[in-house]
Order: sequence, then C-alpha cells, then structure tokens
Amino acid sequence: QVQMVESGGDSVQPGGSLRLSCTASGLSLQGYAMAWFRQAPGKQREAVSAVSGGSLYYTEAVKGRFTISRDNANNTLYLQMDNMKPEDTAMYYCAAQPSPFFIPTQVALTNPSYFDYWGKGTQVTVSS
Repeated sequence: QVQMVESGGDSVQPGGSLRLSCTASGLSLQGYAMAWFRQAPGKQREAVSAVSGGSLYYTEAVKGRFTISRDNANNTLYLQMDNMKPEDTAMYYCAAQPSPFFIPTQVALTNPSYFDYWGKGTQVTVSS
C-alpha cells in the first residue's frame, strides 16, 4: 500500500522559513516524478515545484525563494521555503507519478491530474 505523508507545516511570520518533508512508503521514489502542489481556500490546486530526473520546475511566484530536493535513499521529498509571504498560505501537498523511462513535460508536471499518488497535506500559514 502506497502512503505519502507530508510534515513540516506551521505558522510563520513574513520573511520566515519552513522546510516541508514528504516521506513515501510502499514505493521507491527513484524513477518517479515528484511535485509539490498547494491549495488556498477558494482557489484551485496549483503546482509549486516539481522534479523529474534532472529537470526542475518552479512556479514564477516562488522562484528564488523555494528549493525542491529529493533523497531517494530515504524516500523523501523536501521543499525549503525561504522569505515567505502571506500569499504562500495554503495547504501543501506532495504528489508522485511513476516515470522511469522519460521526463514528463512541464505541462504534465504542473497538472494535478497527471499524478496518481498524493499525501493528505500539511498546512502552511504566513501571517504577522
């Protein structure tokens, strides 16, 4: 049974930092495309960052502030978030999709429908 569990969400002040983690069980992350999505109340789920092979994606709003990384040995995906802003407030979800033979396009990596495996989310709140 595949499980993905996010952690690290918290309340921080603007300018602060958080590190989100997503630990997977029941699968090996090697060969998987991985992504972080977020969803604020009343808004659609949006892609924040994704990684597949050597390809990285960041939505424009987080470029230069967020860093995605993965530890395949420990089956964990990370999202380092620095210089956080109130508009970063959302539920953050990690997602995974097998991709052992090719690197998905950016269109695929930013589409929630592309991913089969999801965590339940961790809440991030940025407020003074």
